[in-house]
Amino acid sequence: MVDIVLEGVTKRFGAQVAVDHLDTRFASGEVTCLLGPSGCGKTTLMRMIAGLETPSEGRILIGGRDVAGLPPRARDVGMVFQYPVMYPTLSVAENIEEPLRHDRRLSADERARRVDEMLDVLDMRALRDALIDELNTGLRQKVAVGRAVARHAEVVLFDEPTTNIEVDSKLQLIRAIKSVTSRLRQTIVYVTHDQTEAMTLADSIALMEAGRIVQQDAPRALYAAPRTRFAGWFLGNPGMNYLPVACRDGRVEADILSAPIPLPAGVQAGALTLGVRPEWITVGAGRAEGVVTDRVIGIGGRRLLTVRHGGETLRIKCAAAEAPPPGAPVRFSVPPDRVVLFDPEGRALEHGAPS
Repeated sequence: MVDIVLEGVTKRFGAQVAVDHLDTRFASGEVTCLLGPSGCGKTTLMRMIAGLETPSEGRILIGGRDVAGLPPRARDVGMVFQYPVMYPTLSVAENIEEPLRHDRRLSADERARRVDEMLDVLDMRALRDALIDELNTGLRQKVAVGRAVARHAEVVLFDEPTTNIEVDSKLQLIRAIKSVTSRLRQTIVYVTHDQTEAMTLADSIALMEAGRIVQQDAPRALYAAPRTRFAGWFLGNPGMNYLPVACRDGRVEADILSAPIPLPAGVQAGALTLGVRPEWITVGAGRAEGVVTDRVIGIGGRRLLTVRHGGETLRIKCAAAEAPPPGAPVRFSVPPDRVVLFDPEGRALEHGAPS
């Protein structure tokens, strides 16, 4: 197993900076998801790791070897694209085996063993002899995953492999990818704009915005303690609520808080923002008051309330039995240890991260 280290990696297309001086490490044997909105640079970064794009500046090291000047075939990298490229006249097993035939180190028995391994992991043994033309897009993409992973490449890259797949097949493919990556422990970089995929698959999420990684962390840590307002907004369905707060006598006060928060050491009183996730707010008690609008949405046995609170609009998730009807008044609060404070530049302040 190998890690991937980026040192000052930058990619420009004319005057446009797609990737902006990245310094980071993707750990050996882990799944790292590059997550972010369209145009943030995640696919460009992955293509540089694969050798399909050349960095304008910086170094890319795979297992300590600088690969920036090497062609794709010399990097020992497998890749799964958005659109599965298959040999339509070959069977499932033959498509998985095809790239193995070019490795002279592998005997026929070893090739057969790896094909069988992939068919078992992907739960496709019954489709071993089916032709690719007989499969739907989701099953074809499973074959593409098996083909990339069966090479036992040091690194496998996934470029939004579920984007063009219908919902049912997408869920099956995500389960298959999770099974493969958990079992074989190759170093995986997985590009997606879908936070649910990232939270499901990743050991670590590298959240990108405007060509930079704004936070790289374990999924739960990234969700619970975002370091920027962008991270709090992008993760979650919906993302964080943001409220302006007042600072008095070294304390942060807001009627939504069940108790004041001591102003973090070294922080000047100023225009701070309080961030709180909808599910961290407790309804039915507290000093804060609001009115439920006519937008009450059911989500998996819970309710998502839209609440007018002064001049602000809040989203609150609660149990269905606790949800007031549209138009009703509602009281609510949140403990101090369940919020994140942000400075005027949108950076999180350390005051005790939510658990």
